[in-house]
Amino acid sequence: MIKHNKLRNTGIIFEILVRKITADSLSGKDSKALPILKKYFVKTELGKEYKLYETLFSYKNISEAKAESILNTIIETSKGLNKSLLRRQKYNLVKEIKENFNLEELFQTKLPNYKAQASLYNLIELYTLENQNKNPKQIIENKLTLLEYLTSSTINKQKVETDVISEFKSYDKDVRVLTYKILLEKFNNKYKDLSSGQKSILKEFINSADNIVRLKEVYNTKIFEFKKTLSSLIKKITDESVKIKLNEITGLLKESDRIKDEDLVNLLQYCSLVEELQKIHG
Repeated sequence: MIKHNKLRNTGIIFEILVRKITADSLSGKDSKALPILKKYFVKTELGKEYKLYETLFSYKNISEAKAESILNTIIETSKGLNKSLLRRQKYNLVKEIKENFNLEELFQTKLPNYKAQASLYNLIELYTLENQNKNPKQIIENKLTLLEYLTSSTINKQKVETDVISEFKSYDKDVRVLTYKILLEKFNNKYKDLSSGQKSILKEFINSADNIVRLKEVYNTKIFEFKKTLSSLIKKITDESVKIKLNEITGLLKESDRIKDEDLVNLLQYCSLVEELQKIHG
């Protein structure tokens, strides 16, 4: 049995480093992750392996036949990688990451498609083994996970450029593309008409993506502010039915120790409600 190791998963490491660059850039500081990313993923065997992950995750909601063809091509391509060079580069990469970052904090960020990322890692590792050592059950399970990911239906997301994105335009093209890939995940159709207050919240969330303590602090501070503001605004409202609804909403505003994606969506909605009420009641 191959056991998934996120510290050796090229796709996950790449994404973690890009998110770190994003967070550091928004904080206005130089990122240690940037030279590491360039050193290990530009014109290297690691870079070639990452391309396999990038290729797989560029497809979604496709037919089973196409999904199988893509998956088989990726597996066959992985066999052509220089395994000894790849192991050496991966060892040095992990060593450098450990020297520069707190691993626990670095890997606290919740990654999309983690299960599929792990399955691709397992498959690539399984196909480096001698035939007699392969575990057929594990191969089947991981292939099914990836085929399910590739063929499942999703809502198409429209990429929306925002004020946050423009902060990165001073970077060279390659780094900018890597950074945009992470940032744009947060900007689907729901967020294209964000107010300045909502943009500020979203920026804080991205800035705190690799720091769960800071993320919790940002969320709970905003919840406290909205709760206080709503309580004040309710006193100005004469419509009893509206008052009842707003009191119910105020009761939903609670601090949290574990911040999820849906908490961000809720926070943006609370912000919109408070801003609307402030317009009406001064």
